[in-house]
Amino acid sequence: MNKKKKRFWLCVLFLLCMTQLAGCGVVSRVKYELTGSEETWELTAVEEGYASSVEEYYYDHLPEELHEAYREIYVHLMRYEDSGDFLSSVSVEDFWRTYYAVLADHPEIFWTDTSAQVEESALLGTVVSYHFDVTVAAEDRDAMREELEAAADACIAQIPEGATDYEKIKFVYEYIIDTTEYDAYSADSQNIQSALLYHSSVCAGYSRAFQYILHRMGLFCTYVTGTIADGGDHGWNLVRITEQEQSEETLAGVPAVAAVEAYYYVDVTWGDPVFAENMDAYDTESTINYNYLCCTEYDLFKTHVPDDSIELPACTSDAYDYYKLNGYYYEAFDWDTINQALLESVWASETRIMMKFGSETAYEEAQAALFEGDLLKEAGQYLMRQNGVTSWNYRYHTDDNFCLITIYWS
Repeated sequence: MNKKKKRFWLCVLFLLCMTQLAGCGVVSRVKYELTGSEETWELTAVEEGYASSVEEYYYDHLPEELHEAYREIYVHLMRYEDSGDFLSSVSVEDFWRTYYAVLADHPEIFWTDTSAQVEESALLGTVVSYHFDVTVAAEDRDAMREELEAAADACIAQIPEGATDYEKIKFVYEYIIDTTEYDAYSADSQNIQSALLYHSSVCAGYSRAFQYILHRMGLFCTYVTGTIADGGDHGWNLVRITEQEQSEETLAGVPAVAAVEAYYYVDVTWGDPVFAENMDAYDTESTINYNYLCCTEYDLFKTHVPDDSIELPACTSDAYDYYKLNGYYYEAFDWDTINQALLESVWASETRIMMKFGSETAYEEAQAALFEGDLLKEAGQYLMRQNGVTSWNYRYHTDDNFCLITIYWS
């Protein structure tokens, strides 16, 4: 074969290859990569008004080489481009990791399922096209977005002016629990509309709705996934509270003030008494379970195991432990102190008393004194005298994970 014919057939072969590659997005990627810009999708997000207004915890903890793919996925989603060529160069595994990160950071992306289809180039070993599985049609998304914003703002409007960050977090925790029914068969249960619009959801809907409302108030909150004690998949939240504390350093003789940040876990789902009752957990009196509001990893990890999808900070501060804040916490067991607490509960005509102890030893001593000794009996006799009756009933619940005793007066 002469050189001209050989060159001709090589050109034909090249054109055929390019035609095949164009069908799977490779040519589009080549054009994209030839721009020479590593910030293409970051710039696009800003130019098109899609710059993120929230702190993206997962983005910040992804390897830097995945940041461009993260932003590309985010822009496609915000444009409502449910399928198309994928231009960033990532493996299938890294695509899934990045796609999950985008959804974890952005609960306001409510129209997607957690699944998608991707096409991989056999030549390059990278994703060249995608198709997101969606649950809300593109033409319905803007109207639903407005409904969701209004629902979140209706919650926020009820928070007292001047509330601290903790008080805001606590209010949203209670609000979602009070307005949402736990139902494994809820529609769109993985997204925020299940909790905020349909008022029926599972852990993903509870947690994402909580995250969404906190984001609208400018508070940090992210989504955490893992498993629970029985091995089932579960989702909860991580929040951060910043406090101003006096420093040992001084400025012109005046103690300096430093901002101190601490992270806490929140599990809104397990705060729901219906869910807790189903799990044979805490309280059957249809009252909110505060064990999972701003709790430490020491308490949470007795029943929750986070997966390794992202690095998590230490959550060791108990500064916002509900029981400490409300006078229900006892570092050690003291007979007189607990007796006085029981009597004060009766005087106040409370329906229950809660006591959390600072150690397993103190917890066990309290149980022995209350239920095997005379401590609870004496409080009961006082209750009978106060009410002019000759008999009384009570129920109690113990929670070994939290060293918590709850007594219900009858």
